[in-house]
Amino acid sequence: MAVVQRIFKGTFVHSTRTCSMEVLQNHIMGLGHSGKILFLETAQEQARLAQKWGFDENVIEELSKNEFFMPGLVDTHIHAPQYSFVGSGMDKPLLQWLEYTTFPTEYTYSDLEIAENVYRTVVRRTLMNGTTTACYFATIHTDASLLLADIANQYGQRAFIGKVCMDCNETYPRYRETSEESINETKRYIEEMEKKKYDRVKAIITPRFAISCTEKLLNALGCLAEKYNLHIQSHISESTAEIEEVRRLFPGYNNYTEVYSKNKLLTNKTVMAHGCYLTDEELSIFQSKGASISHCPNSNISLCSGHLDVQNVLKQNVKLGLGTDVAGGYSISILDAIRKAVETSKIIYMEKQKKKCKKFETNNLIETVKNGIDDLPLNSEVGKDNDYKVLSNQEAFRLATLGGCEALNLDHITGNFDVNKEFDALLISAAPGNGAFDVFSDISAEVAVEKFLYLGDDRNIKAVYVAGRRVVPFPSND
Repeated sequence: MAVVQRIFKGTFVHSTRTCSMEVLQNHIMGLGHSGKILFLETAQEQARLAQKWGFDENVIEELSKNEFFMPGLVDTHIHAPQYSFVGSGMDKPLLQWLEYTTFPTEYTYSDLEIAENVYRTVVRRTLMNGTTTACYFATIHTDASLLLADIANQYGQRAFIGKVCMDCNETYPRYRETSEESINETKRYIEEMEKKKYDRVKAIITPRFAISCTEKLLNALGCLAEKYNLHIQSHISESTAEIEEVRRLFPGYNNYTEVYSKNKLLTNKTVMAHGCYLTDEELSIFQSKGASISHCPNSNISLCSGHLDVQNVLKQNVKLGLGTDVAGGYSISILDAIRKAVETSKIIYMEKQKKKCKKFETNNLIETVKNGIDDLPLNSEVGKDNDYKVLSNQEAFRLATLGGCEALNLDHITGNFDVNKEFDALLISAAPGNGAFDVFSDISAEVAVEKFLYLGDDRNIKAVYVAGRRVVPFPSND
């Protein structure tokens, strides 16, 4: 029997396969040396558990009032080098933003001193904001990408690190590789990452997006992913201008999704960012391949790219997680992604209502002309929409935790508090002295969670754990 390393007692909040948010009050959890959850049961079972597992009840760490554990946040799409200019250049649409802001900055990451400064900062900042798992785009520079992997490992973050591949870049020609360079450097990157044998930091195949890659490169990357059984990440259908460019460059394909699918880049280990304009036909391909989408609502709004209809994606049974898309998105926090996901859902709902109103007005105008003003229909259905439901904060919570792990094919390892999963978790205080919001009276655990999701920030995150190891607060000598 495994030895119990730590025992926590209090409130635990997580998602399950069938429940968006489950609040477990007065429960007790035991962790093993490997960082895996050994048990999670009601505190009434404390004496029995102590006898079964052989631990002293005096070592139990009890959470205080208004504190709770929740799973770590999962950022399924973030550009590490872009953190240096986050919150700037937000007045340009996607392709101009890439040309004038992004590519010139990423070009400088051949300088490892620049890379280390930014990469160390972004890993620390994401961890402080509760991101226990991050799916990073780096740059085309292999050595800098290896450096990011090393830094993530040093700080204990679970991460996928992608050396970016691009052999086309008409807007900023200095920042690209030849096809052979990109393929060979990707091979070198994979081999170097395998030598490192990191426990929780892995390589991920990363064509930037179809516009920046030739068909030859896309196919070669798909073959590498297949050969080494690697995860894959890229962008898809982020903006209408991007889609039109893909049509121009790849006329032999029926749609954007086919460009990836027919080049072996759409698998059950693939996560594609954005997908704002994916058709139901394309979503069907995603579902059949087991591929996932990273919803990046802040970026989609900030760059005026579009809106992803989350409910339709879920209806099509496509795996879905949340991403910050720094620096297209201006916030490093997945809490912001939760809020923006709910807001985007409400915007889509209002757009649907507006369309219904217009249809109602048109139909009524026709009836008025036919029958006269006294014959207008009463008890209209305007204002009702039985086909669309706004995303709830509980559903967004699931996308940010277990949903993100499903999107990254990690849900068998972590993502919630099921027994035998690794303990990636945040210790949250809804009422710290210097917190982001105030609590004036006794509140339920459900309200405490809701307030944190809408109002909280890093000041409410007392500790961050990855695989049972406390990684935040950082060691005092760091």
